[in-house]
Amino acid sequence: MTNESGKTSTEKTATEKTTIKDIARMAGVSVATVSKIFNGYSGISDKTRKNVMEIMERTGYRPTYIARALVTQTSNIIGVIYAGKINAEFNHPFFVDVVSAFKTAIGQMGYDLLFFSNEQFHYEKEDYLARCRHFSVDGCLILSGQQVQKSVYDLAASEIPCAAVDLPLDGPKTGYIMTDNRKMADAVIRRFMELGHTDIAYIGGGRQAVISGIRLEAFLEAAANNGLKLREEWIVQQDTFDIEEGYERMKLWLSQEERPKAVFASTDMYALGAIRAIREKGLRVPDDISVIGCDDIAAARYMHPPLTTIRQDKPRIGTMAAELLVELIQGRSDRKAVLVEPELVVRGSCRELACESVFTR
Repeated sequence: MTNESGKTSTEKTATEKTTIKDIARMAGVSVATVSKIFNGYSGISDKTRKNVMEIMERTGYRPTYIARALVTQTSNIIGVIYAGKINAEFNHPFFVDVVSAFKTAIGQMGYDLLFFSNEQFHYEKEDYLARCRHFSVDGCLILSGQQVQKSVYDLAASEIPCAAVDLPLDGPKTGYIMTDNRKMADAVIRRFMELGHTDIAYIGGGRQAVISGIRLEAFLEAAANNGLKLREEWIVQQDTFDIEEGYERMKLWLSQEERPKAVFASTDMYALGAIRAIREKGLRVPDDISVIGCDDIAAARYMHPPLTTIRQDKPRIGTMAAELLVELIQGRSDRKAVLVEPELVVRGSCRELACESVFTR
């Protein structure tokens, strides 16, 4: 029986919420049949399928992701976690490009993103695993920060597929991706030595980030492999990744009787701070001190002089993280680590010393 609007007497008004049970009742079929229809299953007659689809069209019914997840055991939702008690902001010059590329790639594969917040958490009670299960996410992207919580490692060890960036994680369905830090460090050491530099300093940090320890270890290893002896007081790790840390560290070195002639800043932000301190001292880059940064943020090419830096292929890292995660979700990958090639971008912040190259390899 229909009314003047053309609706059956069992149909709800626009102000009422239609459920899958309502659709089934109006079509005279089971809830399971409706579920099979909107999830594209075969074995349903054309007549029944057409009837259900017409009712869904009239009522404006759209299955929620929760309802779909209950039927298909998938949600097409990917969780995004900025790990660590001290974590990156959305505008972080490295992660903003990584996440943007990830969003594009994962979206093209049919997934949406759900960002998890930890701003109001009591860290000792924090449980990412429970929240991921609650929202029925198909997998998670985990972005490295400082003081990574135990909950992150619990999630990585679970049944939920995870792809991490700049954070080595181990688990049955977990992999990670990062720039090859050994190749990065070797490129920096070799470049400085080719220019005749041996008085080389290193600004690393933040000291509580896993990636910082990896990068420092790679730098020390590269120096040793190339026969370069470093001064312990010129190898430091800062507390945070802020530009002020590079500025204050460089000021301290410049106040001492002996100062480095070359500096590798493990982020471009450190390099920006260090160059400001050098200028305030009345010195020049690269005439007095050569500087190499890392990340190749947009500002690097517009500095004066333009900054020589290590380019991390951020779009590639984001895209490959998406591909790795989907492979893990679909059970098509057993890759645990993906290393992306770095690139030394030579600009104007380094100069060759008067003496010949000390590079001997």
